[in-house]
Parts: sequence; structure tokens; C-alpha cells
Amino acid sequence: MKLLLLTTFSLFVFTSFDQAESSYYDKIVTHSRIRAKTKGPNVCALQQVVGTKKKYFSTCRNWYRKSICGKKAMVLYECCPGYMSLDGTQGCPAVAPIDHVYSTLDIVGATTTQEYSDRSNLRKEIEGIGSFTFFAPSNEAWTILDSVIRNALLSNVNIELLNALHYHMVNKRLMTKDLKNGLTLQSMHDDQTLLINHYSNGVVTVNCARILLANQIATNGVVHMIDRVITAVGYTIEDFIENDEELLSLRAATTASGVLAKLGKKGHYTLFAPTNAAFDKLPQDVLQRILSDPVALKALLNYHILESVQCSEAIMSGSAYTTLEGSNIEIGCDGDSLTINGKKMVNRKDIVTTNGVIHLIDEVLIPDAAMQVLELTSDKQSTFYDLVKETGLSEALRADGEYTLLAPMNDAFTESIMALDQRMLKVILQNHVLKPKVALSELFNEQKLQTLGGNYLRVFVYRTAVCIENSCLIRGSKEGRNGIIHTIRKVVDPAKKSMLEILRADPRFTIFLSLMESADLLDLLIAEGSWTLFVPTDDVFESISPDEMEQLKSNKNALRHILMYHLLKGVFIGGGIEYGVTNILKSYQGSRVMVKLVNETLLVNGLKSKESDIMANNGVIHVVNSLLYPKGELSTFYGITQIYLFYHNLIISDKPVFILVTKIIEGDPKLLEDEEIQKLLQGGANLRIFPNSAQSCILRQKGLTG
Repeated sequence: MKLLLLTTFSLFVFTSFDQAESSYYDKIVTHSRIRAKTKGPNVCALQQVVGTKKKYFSTCRNWYRKSICGKKAMVLYECCPGYMSLDGTQGCPAVAPIDHVYSTLDIVGATTTQEYSDRSNLRKEIEGIGSFTFFAPSNEAWTILDSVIRNALLSNVNIELLNALHYHMVNKRLMTKDLKNGLTLQSMHDDQTLLINHYSNGVVTVNCARILLANQIATNGVVHMIDRVITAVGYTIEDFIENDEELLSLRAATTASGVLAKLGKKGHYTLFAPTNAAFDKLPQDVLQRILSDPVALKALLNYHILESVQCSEAIMSGSAYTTLEGSNIEIGCDGDSLTINGKKMVNRKDIVTTNGVIHLIDEVLIPDAAMQVLELTSDKQSTFYDLVKETGLSEALRADGEYTLLAPMNDAFTESIMALDQRMLKVILQNHVLKPKVALSELFNEQKLQTLGGNYLRVFVYRTAVCIENSCLIRGSKEGRNGIIHTIRKVVDPAKKSMLEILRADPRFTIFLSLMESADLLDLLIAEGSWTLFVPTDDVFESISPDEMEQLKSNKNALRHILMYHLLKGVFIGGGIEYGVTNILKSYQGSRVMVKLVNETLLVNGLKSKESDIMANNGVIHVVNSLLYPKGELSTFYGITQIYLFYHNLIISDKPVFILVTKIIEGDPKLLEDEEIQKLLQGGANLRIFPNSAQSCILRQKGLTG
């Protein structure tokens, strides 16, 4: 009983001090305890990859996905590090006894390391006085060690094996909270270095060997069991490249670019090193172009380098990392294989050096910055790429030039476009190549951009969209060596005609144009500027008699207010309207217009547009099937009374307005009870109304004015 109490007290003393500051590893273990709380005290929930012996204290991401590295993982419940189960009790209510490091090797199950400590005469040292950290290889780690290396160690146990074991030791006690990411430790073998990495997913590595079981406290130190035997390294990444025959092409490229020297300096790097075979896979014209361009070559090589150490055992799922070039790559895993940008290409991993780690890959990674702008098209833009090649337009894109490509998606190329001859297709495509290189951040509203064909395209900037003419940009712009590519939704067709010219050429808008002429507003439709016009077709006016139409035209002031409500200052195209949200715009008349995009249909004051985005060189036209009125006022022009709409539009100043009343078409019967209305209907004098008069008040009360 005294021994048990002493053991418990000693464990309490050590762990109390150590938990003053927790690490990622400690937090993951704590979460594992919480997940297993129904299984009894001190039980941890782990995940084991099905078909392997690999076990992990998992992150929330892996836990809820029920997978690690894309492979199914089953849940295990085991005693948390340092605890033991007792027969007849739930969970793990007992603590493992504390003893010296040698005996602790047996407690964690590192019996082969314990045996080799015996054979190398290390036992006496780790049973004695001191404070050690022992990164002890598991039994399986010794089994998978190259047989040549293992036999060499066992053939000279007093020197080679002892030195190897000393390389796994540090002459002070270090818990996981002390094993900071990027920490370099001096081992007990000639002070050779050990590189520690402590990742946010709780994985801790020593020279890329993963700690399987941590913080097993001993009376003279601590034992951490690791998944492989680590060997001493004395070379940098630069040294490895210079001496490995598989990396001759990489050696030549890094030497020419000056990148190799950087990899010989102190630091913490990860190099994805393309082999000779990887360079041989590249098309020769692409390879020669990059090799002859110092900027592109340096960008390519830096795209293979991370300024952090990413060991394979720390990768449990895909994550993005920033390269020295500045772009991101995604490092993931598929079972035991590492993946880069979703592809298996690592054929040798975890080559540890004094300043980082190397993974050999069988493909060359080419960043956007080292590619020609046309090469940045995706599979969804293959039609654009093929047409640019077929029409010979690609020859105009010089490697030393600067361009902006507007690349439509494949479905933007309709059958009618594809049926055009090569000459016409080239003319269309020239409108998708801009002479300057313009980034998304450099675009501004009403900016004009010159195309390779000599035309000018307008830019329209909205709250959630940027559009060029009637084609809006899709996220995912890329910058290459000689330009920038923007993905767009539609094929761009620069507008050549004014709104007036477009409407005159379409017989659907004859009446609307006659009203604009009567109101002296035609000049607005031809003048330079940026307008949005909601134009009703002729069939909207079918219910109006010739006399009523003539009277409407005769009252120019009222007519102007009606028509100017259909006109907005600024270009508002359908793709620029924020989807599903009511956009409050101001008409040229002054009242608000409510515009909304629902199911790819433009709604104007709740009315569906029959046709949208007819582009003119001074604006855009949307076809509507009704005259428009400010929300809250008369909802249909010929539904209540013509004259009351005129009242609303004409009561805008302190000057009296005289209007001849003809008849009531329809409306609220109570209106007939009004004394002034009765006078009008009985043929009385024309009504004179002031804005603040009693009659004006009556009309507002009847809901006939705004």
C-alpha cells in the first residue's frame, strides 16, 4: 500500500508541474479522454486505420470523418498514457509504477530497445542517477529497420549500437509541452542534433519519427516511444542534392537559379525534389522555356519548397501550405502515400537533413507564375483554349508580353458561335484578349479596356460582382508569366449601337419610342453615358384607345415623369445584381426601383423581365411586360384611374395643376362619394390642385398619391 501511495504521489507531483502549460499533443489526449468518458476513468479514445497497426489520438476533423488519410478508421478504447486497468473495475483506475528509464521501457512495450540496452551496456546508465529523455523505438520500428543497418549495429554492440541508442537520448527530461515545433536538441551521441516538430494536429516527431506514446515518466527521466529508428544526419538539403544521382536535373536547375545555396543555410525547410525522370516527363519546349527564363525558373523551384518541416507522419488529411514562391500547395495523404495537390507523386519520403526534410517526387510542380497565361486555362475552359490555338491567335501572345485573357466557360460557346468560320471566330476571340495586364484588384467601375482587336470593353463593379460588358467574372483569376486570366460566364460582344438605335431596329418598341419622342427624351437614349432602361413592349399599350394615347402624349410633364421612372443612371446588368436580395436603386425620376435576381430572372418591382442584358454602347436595356410605377403607388397604369396617376406625378411643386377629367375606368366605389370627384364627373370645371391643399390630402387618404 505504501508503494502504491508513493507511486501515485510521485506521478501527481510530476504531472502537476507538467500540466501548467499544455501542448497540442496534450490537448488532443484531453479530447480523447472526453470522447471516452462513458468507458470509465482515464480511458482514451483512439482511431486505428483499418488493415494497419497505426493508431492516433485524433483531431475532431478525422474523428467525425471516421477516416485518416482517406482510409476508414475504427475506434479503440485504451488506457490513457501512464494509467492501467484493474481486474473487475471499469476503466483504468490505476497508475503504472514509476521506475527508472530501463524498467519504463518494458512498461511502454519497447522491449527490443530494452534488450539492446542490455546488450550495449546502456542499462547501467539508464538505471542510474540522471535526468534523461529517451526516444525509444517500438518493437516494430526495429523490425522494419533496414536489415543491413540493423546487422551492422548488432555486430558491434559496444560502439555502434551504443552510439545509435545514445542518439535517441537527450541529457535532460523533456515532456511533450517542452518539445516545441522547430526545436533542435543535442543528443547524447557526440552532441549530434535531433529535430523536433510539434504539429497542430497533436503529432510530435523526432527526425520525422512519430511519437506513439508520450510522457511515460521515470524516476530518472521520461520515455517517449517512437515509430522508427532514427539515424544521425550531418548533411544539409544542399549536400543531399549535390550527391544524389537521382537529382542531377534538379541540381543543375537550382545551381543556375541560385536556389541551391539557400538550401545549404540554417533553417527549417521541406523540399519536394523532382527526380531526373520527373524533368524528363515535361514537354521539351516547356522545359527549355522555363530554364531559359530566370524569373520563371526561380518561381518553379521555390514552388517546391516550404519554409517549415512537414514530415509524412504528421499528415493525416489534406491541408494547404504556402511555398517560398508565394502560392499554396495542398499536401495530403492516401493511405501510406503522400499526395500533392491531390495526386500521388511521392516515391521516397522523410529524408531528414540538418535543415529540413526532403520528399522525392516523380512530377515537376509548375506554379502559375512560371506558366504562360494561356496555359492557365482549366478543363472547363478547354473550348476557349482550343479555339485560340486553332485560329492562330496564340501566336500573338508573346512570351515577353503582358496580356489579360477573358476566358469563358465551355458552355458559353453556343452552337451558333461554333458554326462561325475561323475568321469570325478570331474576331470574337480578339475581344477576349486585353493588351494590358489587369488584375482583379485593378478593375474599377466604368473603366475602359482595349482589346487585341482594337475595341474597348467597359467594366462594371457591383457589391458582389465585377462584370466586363454583360459577362461577369467567376472567382479564380490566375496570374502567369506573361499575363492574367479571368474566368467569365459569357462570350463578350462589345456593344456598337446606342439604346435608341437598338430600340428603333426592333418593332416591339414603337409605342414606347413615340412616347419618349413626345416627352422630348429621345436624346437621353442616344447620348453618351451609362444608363439602364426598363422598356415595355408595344403589347403593354393594347388596352389604350387612340384618344387616351393622344391625351397621354399631350401632357408632357406627366409623361416625362412616367418615362423617367423607367430610366436609371448607371449600368445594372442581371449578373451584377446580388442574387436573392432586393437591390434598391434610384430612378432618373427620383423614386426608388426594386430590382431582384431570382432563378436567373430579373424582377423589377416584382415583375419579371422578359429579356435582360441587351447591351448598348451607352447602357443596358431590360425588356419588361408592364409600365413601371414606384412601389406603393398605382400598381397598374390602366387599372384605377388615369387622372389620379397624373395627380401623383404632377403634384411636385406649389404651382397649380389643371387636369380635365374624362371617366373613371375602375376603382374603389367610395371614391364617388367625394364632393370634388362628384363635381368632376358631373362636368364641372377642371380641378385645380396645390400640393398641400385639401384635395391633395383627400387623394393621399384614398391611396391615390405617394
